[in-house]
Amino acid sequence: MLSLYNSLTRKKEAFVPLEPGKVRMYVCGMTVYDFCHLGHARVMVVFDMVARWLRAAGYQVTYVRNITDIDDKIIRRAGENGESIRALTDRFIGAMHEDADALGVLRPDAEPRATEYVAEMLDLIRRLEVHGLAYVAANRDVCYAVRKFPGYGKLSGKSLDDLRAGERVEVQADSGKGDPLDFVLWKHAKAEEPGEVKWGSPWGEGRPGWHIECSAMASKLLGSHFDIHGGGQDLQFPHHENEIAQSEGAHQCTFVNYWMHNGFVRVDDEKMSKSLGNFFTIRDVLQKYDPEVVRFFILRAHYRSPLNYSDAHLEDAKAALTRLYTALRNVSPAADAKVNWDDAHAMRFKAAMDDDFNTAEAMAVLFDLANEVNRNHSPEAATQLQSLGNVLGLLETDPASWLQGGSGAVRGSMAIRYSGSFAGVGVVAPPTVAQDVDAAIAARAAAKKAKNFAEADRIRAELLAAGIVLEDKPGGVTEWRRA
Repeated sequence: MLSLYNSLTRKKEAFVPLEPGKVRMYVCGMTVYDFCHLGHARVMVVFDMVARWLRAAGYQVTYVRNITDIDDKIIRRAGENGESIRALTDRFIGAMHEDADALGVLRPDAEPRATEYVAEMLDLIRRLEVHGLAYVAANRDVCYAVRKFPGYGKLSGKSLDDLRAGERVEVQADSGKGDPLDFVLWKHAKAEEPGEVKWGSPWGEGRPGWHIECSAMASKLLGSHFDIHGGGQDLQFPHHENEIAQSEGAHQCTFVNYWMHNGFVRVDDEKMSKSLGNFFTIRDVLQKYDPEVVRFFILRAHYRSPLNYSDAHLEDAKAALTRLYTALRNVSPAADAKVNWDDAHAMRFKAAMDDDFNTAEAMAVLFDLANEVNRNHSPEAATQLQSLGNVLGLLETDPASWLQGGSGAVRGSMAIRYSGSFAGVGVVAPPTVAQDVDAAIAARAAAKKAKNFAEADRIRAELLAAGIVLEDKPGGVTEWRRA
């Protein structure tokens, strides 16, 4: 049986869905005012893995990941750029999808935008007002009365006196809130800000606070009570704490059964921060590393553990993934590769994944299979290796193509240019690389046939200097891969 760590109870629990055979899961997505960074990559890849495993385990999954397309940072950035909010958010939603696609992240079943659910947010605020949990502050913002909700603090595990208000909308000293812990549900429009984005409401024109959007979208698309809510560890408080207060206060029932939070991303053992100069977008990283290497790197660690990014760790991930692809190139799996779940390796893999999605242990099974492929040249082991890798969204590329650098990564690496006689090193696009290397291999074969072994050795050495390794196989066949 699948068990997972529930952030709410702070322990592993057997997973029992509300509806047998079906799982409803909501994950907090991106605020789209800039390119996605490594922290976003981890959220996308981790919960893509969760959804993939739940489906592999036979569940019918409804996976919702929202898009925040209105907040202070978006408004500010659009103003600085001199473009409309819609133009800005559409552009970065497109960029987010490009990054996710590159990382092998499947699209969620629904990807709601906050601006499309304002009516649902207003309805939720009205419900809270009816239950005595929402009030209009002196500055005309509508706020949530935290101390009137008995369960506040249960997700973060802190008492009310230990907590402080956390809002994406800045709180002024003269806000007139009933308690410093109270947070904004609806921010009233200011007359002195004529360009401010606003909607009509029973409390006057304004726009929603940050926390209310996820409560509204989740309850609309998944119901007032559903199975799994996920996101980054940084969202546990205040965002997810406030979601619980809003949703349970409005609907008077349990909001979510299982809360999942992935760990932080660090860079060379320091917190990733623009101020520290160690902030990387997904696009920065994909300039240097194949997207599948990045996905492999993320999944190689348990989702709840800190993930330490460094070039050394990415290089290690690249070498490890190369071992798996090399095994598959040397022994071809079955064309219609499917997992044999009765196999001992597959049972170990399943046990690892059922133990709180322990991808680190599941990866160890893949390397055991690769060793068996290399040792016994077993097509059955190769089939299991590829099929189990596919469950994690890995090993989906033709091995020879991947080893030759043809998996679609954004690259500016050194490659081979061949013109007539092997002419040396240049920068070319990947499809041309394959053609040029094949031409160089042909020239080397011709030199060997003519017993010009010095020329053959020179071509091999020049290819190696450019990062191309040749492997001579029986029958006069030469294969190549990137170093």
